[in-house]
Amino acid sequence: MSSLVGVTVRSDTGAVRHVNEDSALAQDPVFVVADGMGGHARGDLASRTAVESLARTLQPGTRPTPLEVVTAIDEANAAVRSLSGADESGAAVAGTTLTGIVRVRVPELASEQWMVVNVGDSRVYSWDGRELRQLTVDHSAVQELVDAGLITEAQAAVHPERNVITRALGAEDFVDTDTELVAEQGRQTFLICSDGLTRELSDQRIAEILAQGHPDPASVLVDAANEAGGHDNITVIVIESVTGDDAPAPVDTRDRANDDDGREFEDTQPRE
Repeated sequence: MSSLVGVTVRSDTGAVRHVNEDSALAQDPVFVVADGMGGHARGDLASRTAVESLARTLQPGTRPTPLEVVTAIDEANAAVRSLSGADESGAAVAGTTLTGIVRVRVPELASEQWMVVNVGDSRVYSWDGRELRQLTVDHSAVQELVDAGLITEAQAAVHPERNVITRALGAEDFVDTDTELVAEQGRQTFLICSDGLTRELSDQRIAEILAQGHPDPASVLVDAANEAGGHDNITVIVIESVTGDDAPAPVDTRDRANDDDGREFEDTQPRE
């Protein structure tokens, strides 16, 4: 069984946007980021509705099964779907990404595991002190082009459809959630972030910051993204856990928020 020895959270409007449409939940066993879409109040409401639904369903201190986690995400999708409504064409007018990790119990393995979940283009990374590894695959139009070999990663970063996502909570009656189980072992660090971080900072730069061992890495990453332009909302959760009987006592989650105003921004959009 692992002990959480560090959890830092920061959600920031960014350097140029007026409204923060991101939401975060960092309440053991659930650590997720939601990046709302639909514009201003709609995106904010969609992301908040998703994380509030998960917080109600997956109670603090519990260890849900993987099936219970998927069911909880389905319920969150229904909650976002019911509030957002649809336009005259029947398309949803609001939605949100939902990405993160959940501590689960796996009856078949008689053990606890980390469960990575993903809908959209927010991301989960693992960090072992030397290598930053992306555990999720972006559900985006440009990622499909990259996977097909039609454009490079560098071209994807400036592609005109880089803000278009192909999956989101609230977009359809049924949501297809990517899941993966990761064993709890040794010292583990996970980074969960909205695309406001990864649009401004390369994986190499993120790894350099994590390697500094700052006591509040979430805030350092957000500040760096703002310094690089901060064109979108930025939300970061960094989790450190240690498995073993001699693990240090857990620390309290640290949560900071900042609502900076600005001038221009990029907005996550559903595929039409």
